[in-house]
Amino acid sequence: MIPAMPATAASSRQVSRRASVTALRFGRFAVMGAVAVVILIAGVWASWRTAPYVMLTKGRERGTIEVTRCGDDSCTGRYTPISRGSSVRDRVFIEKTVAVRKGRTYTVVVKPGGDEVVRSGPAGILYAWVPFGGALLLASVVVAGGLGRTRAAWVMAGSGVVLLTAAFVTV
Repeated sequence: MIPAMPATAASSRQVSRRASVTALRFGRFAVMGAVAVVILIAGVWASWRTAPYVMLTKGRERGTIEVTRCGDDSCTGRYTPISRGSSVRDRVFIEKTVAVRKGRTYTVVVKPGGDEVVRSGPAGILYAWVPFGGALLLASVVVAGGLGRTRAAWVMAGSGVVLLTAAFVTV
């Protein structure tokens, strides 16, 4: 403090400075928290595109597909039903991924209102949640760097790695 200045002016500057630092800290925390939440919601949203068909199979048509031909984006094959009420189909479509190969047979669930099928069972469930596993990994970086919550980030990253590894092993 400068001797010519009154004590109240210096202390009011310190209070003002502490208030602005606190406001900036809270702002950073709010923005980074919102970014992490948006990343996680996007991962769930992307996973939920196929997850309900694979996880909630009661009342759905279940069967197997023997992949006979693969194109650029999808593979086709003959559908053989397993569940009651399901009918044989000569041609159904499954998304072409690294997990689908010509000549192999997979257990599947038919998406309502069409001839598109998705893999079922443990491999299908884990594969459906792969986008969420990636979102966990990405959000863990935001949580560690932006929020400074390293333990929570390690838990999120570990969960993402476990999910992605389990999907890789089962598919």
